[in-house]
Amino acid sequence: MDESSRFSHLDERGRARMVDVSDKAVTRRLARASCLVRLSAPTLERLERMPKGDALAVARLAGIQAAKRTDEWIPLAHTLPLENVEVDFEREAEGLRIRSAVLVTARTGAEMEALVAASAAALALYDMVKAVERGAEIDELRLDAKSGGRSGDWAREP
Repeated sequence: MDESSRFSHLDERGRARMVDVSDKAVTRRLARASCLVRLSAPTLERLERMPKGDALAVARLAGIQAAKRTDEWIPLAHTLPLENVEVDFEREAEGLRIRSAVLVTARTGAEMEALVAASAAALALYDMVKAVERGAEIDELRLDAKSGGRSGDWAREP
């Protein structure tokens, strides 16, 4: 198996390992991720005044905080000195789209941090709305784009 088709987190014997990034260049890296929280229209209209408070403010803070602690969530993730984390919301017909963006200057990318930010924001949002809508769903968690590093830029097709 050539190097490009191997899973980077497995050694030659198939055992999990942390990737050695010591030879990689320090570059500016940006990762964007998103997910969809499916909510009813009445719940969408109440997000700023839920029984527990402003659901969007809580979800934004949860996403930012989680991104900063990704190495505690994901066993083989590197600890990164994050420079910026953004969590934003966009209303859609099906619910609320959560978008995260993570910026770092480091030897490895921030894809996991962006994914963790979006997922934690979605989980916090669910916690905020579950009293009025237990059937809310979290769906479509995905990496949308990344830039920087040895592998260059990548973006999901629209």
